[in-house]
Amino acid sequence: MKTHSGFTFRSDSVVRFVSAVVGTALALLISSSALAADEAPTVKTAATHAGLAAKAENVEGVRTHLHHTLNCLVGPDGDGFNSDEMNPCADMGKGAIPGAQDKDMKDKLKKAADRARSGIDTDDYAEAKSAAMTVQRMLKSE
Repeated sequence: MKTHSGFTFRSDSVVRFVSAVVGTALALLISSSALAADEAPTVKTAATHAGLAAKAENVEGVRTHLHHTLNCLVGPDGDGFNSDEMNPCADMGKGAIPGAQDKDMKDKLKKAADRARSGIDTDDYAEAKSAAMTVQRMLKSE
């Protein structure tokens, strides 16, 4: 035991304390990295479906794939989720937006979802296709 300024330290206690602090910090770092990595597949899948929407030959095809994109972004409890449309991200968590840990990322994903909604809401093929291309670009930049 060592005495310093009236406190008694046992070297094994200090080692245990430092180990606990470092271990906790490492666990938090790994878990936050894992959460960020978990959102990546949903964003990638949403981008894929936005690309399919952009390549669709009619407005119905664009809307269908934008619904798939939106379902991936917002998740089953999100604004615009359509259970009548496929959710290609059903097994990937609760959606890219709810799963996003970073505020800036969440904001970017919300903007992409808003743009997808605008493409879904139009009857104009060119407008819907333009929305799909924009959403794809927005999501691929993430």
